[in-house]
Amino acid sequence: MNSSHTRSEAPDSATHLKKTLTTPLLYFFILGDVLGAGVYVLVGEVAGESGGAVWAPLLAALCLALLTAASYAELATKYPRAGGASHYATLAYGPFTGFIAGYCMLTAGIVSVAALARGFAGDYLTEFVALPVALVAVVFLTALALLNARGIRESTRANVLATLVEVGGLVLVVVLGAWIILRGDADLGRLTELGTPSEGPAGAVLSGAVLAYYSFVGFETSVNVAEETLDPRRSYPRALFGALLTAGAVYVLVGVAAAAAVPTDVLTESGGPLLEVVKAAGGVPTGLFSVIALIAVANGALLTGIMSSRLAYGMARDGLLPRYLTRVLPGRRTPVAAVVTTTVLSLALALTGDVATLASTLVLLLLVVFFLVNTAAIVLRGDGGGARGHFRVPVLVPVLGAASCVMLATQIDADVWLRGLIVLAVGVVLAAIAAVRKRRAAGRPAPDARDRS
Repeated sequence: MNSSHTRSEAPDSATHLKKTLTTPLLYFFILGDVLGAGVYVLVGEVAGESGGAVWAPLLAALCLALLTAASYAELATKYPRAGGASHYATLAYGPFTGFIAGYCMLTAGIVSVAALARGFAGDYLTEFVALPVALVAVVFLTALALLNARGIRESTRANVLATLVEVGGLVLVVVLGAWIILRGDADLGRLTELGTPSEGPAGAVLSGAVLAYYSFVGFETSVNVAEETLDPRRSYPRALFGALLTAGAVYVLVGVAAAAAVPTDVLTESGGPLLEVVKAAGGVPTGLFSVIALIAVANGALLTGIMSSRLAYGMARDGLLPRYLTRVLPGRRTPVAAVVTTTVLSLALALTGDVATLASTLVLLLLVVFFLVNTAAIVLRGDGGGARGHFRVPVLVPVLGAASCVMLATQIDADVWLRGLIVLAVGVVLAAIAAVRKRRAAGRPAPDARDRS
């Protein structure tokens, strides 16, 4: 083997990410991303789709999310690289499909951060001060980008504190709901009300599960920090399933507390449904809960921003995005170019869109990603590469995961599909361009060593 080939295969310490994440930090990273802003606003929407038995679609969504999470656990421990879904799809199907997977994931992440930036400037903040949305978005996203660029260790430590606050807020809702039940002011009959006038119980659970599924997404962002995890083969499955099961238990209890304590129509019409539980219980300042909600929104945006920047970095390293996105900050070795680029795009969206428009296509884009990840887990079963002794699940699990994505996609409204198809069309064009460039680059003869000298 010649020396030039050896150099091309050797890791470049200047562009590789630093391993610092332990199992507890990774657990809190995933838990903090899953227990984000979604549950603070979606309980009312789920109640509108399924009725008072909010816990049922939440439980169904957890089971569906676990299927895809299992495929992620297998692939992340086999190929612990920052590209995540894009890297897996590239290995299974080639760069074109890899670009589509990464593009959908990256677009969903950028849009999500933009939506959370606008959400941060909404009702919970106006509980204290009314500021222009544009000003809040600029300051909010700049602060998150600086923390992201400072380092994954600092970001995840901040996440641990924020996650504890988030969990504390949700536990508070559960405790207050239990107090309302014990004092006799709750209606436990609502917990068995499943279905709406337009559909029966099964259809109501499925419709509610589509919305509830958004509350569980976030686990997929963690594969983009697998490269920065000290021992991903052992740490990742434990952190992933532990965080999802913890979030699922909290969500089901929150759903029970909210539905029993607050009339279904009030939950459905409220922009802050969990705040209605606090008001119904009394004795707790609404401002305190607003602070907790703001922390939840900020933490969700921070973790999604980390994912987006690492994904952009990974795709660039795979040759699917411009090479400049692989630039890292000297010393701290964080993907500074990717952090700046994804933040600027999120800011542009936050200044020009609204929360509903920004959020409506997220689930659809993620379902495309999840379908590709599940099928990639099947295709790559025969691949002898990757880390040895990685986590494995029965092949039926990714099959059921792919089927669940198709099932959930059939429940998404036509107008969301239209917006999603436009986004996907742009991705297909960009993927074709990236594939052509990669093919041309691969066809060029390597420069002779004497020419370089």
